[in-house]
Amino acid sequence: SPQQPNVTAYGATAVAIITLETFTGMWINAFIVCVLCIAWVKKKILNSNEKILLLLGCSRFCYLCISWVYYFLSIIYPNYLYVHPILQLAVSIQSFFDHSNLWVSACLCGFYCIKIANFRNRFFIYMKVRIDRTVPWLLLGSEILALVIGIIAYDIANKPHCNNHNSTGEGNFWKASIKMDKHFFPSFFLAGFGYAASFMAVIFSAVFLLFSLWRHKCKMQTNSMKSLSMDAHIKAMKSILSFLIMYSINFICLVLNMVYVTKKGSRVTFLIVVFQYAFPGFHSLILIFGNPKLEKTLQNILP
Repeated sequence: SPQQPNVTAYGATAVAIITLETFTGMWINAFIVCVLCIAWVKKKILNSNEKILLLLGCSRFCYLCISWVYYFLSIIYPNYLYVHPILQLAVSIQSFFDHSNLWVSACLCGFYCIKIANFRNRFFIYMKVRIDRTVPWLLLGSEILALVIGIIAYDIANKPHCNNHNSTGEGNFWKASIKMDKHFFPSFFLAGFGYAASFMAVIFSAVFLLFSLWRHKCKMQTNSMKSLSMDAHIKAMKSILSFLIMYSINFICLVLNMVYVTKKGSRVTFLIVVFQYAFPGFHSLILIFGNPKLEKTLQNILP
């Protein structure tokens, strides 16, 4: 007979909150994807910023979807996750979309920095001229790296199953699950590499933009007219600083998740999960209000 769900009141509350966050984030990212796809059909072309936002919206939508399925099974039907290859596929796909989300976000920060900052360095000028041609290759490279991470994550998740495929009794199941948790430490370090790489890209983008803004402000002190370049700098700085703050909290959550990985059901673990599910939707909402086209479309449809 099929297994009956065994969920406590705490588990039901957790599932309800995570479900609300997930579907809100999915709606926000689906809105970005739909608006940009409609614009793509009408104009037959997308600029570099819209290409990055489109891929980012798709990655986050898929990440929230697969993550919600994984969390739902872990709370309602936890034993199903230890059936080969459900766990391996869930971990692999989740890792792929998670790292795709991180690195495409880093590409967006780098794009803002190169497009808006003003430096006389030859390499910087060269990148500013060729950035529109470079963006598709950056996005392709991000997806290839995310795919490699997903394959490695599948291999890491598959090892404990190979070692414990005979542990079918109830007495051995708890031991097998503890061993599987220990095998997930390499995947956390793998995720840490993705977070660290994208985090450094965001930090460098913020520093370069801040320095460029400071230089531009010094030049404009004698001019009372409002500078469009100054407005662009400030708007980009607001976006990147929001990236930086949320990436910092996200990185802290990853470290805490490594500490509390074996403490299932704890309140700290739940708070970590709550933020991790809120990050893709909240950050995409900031991107919507930072993009005139998306913001105008949202204001038109909300009434």
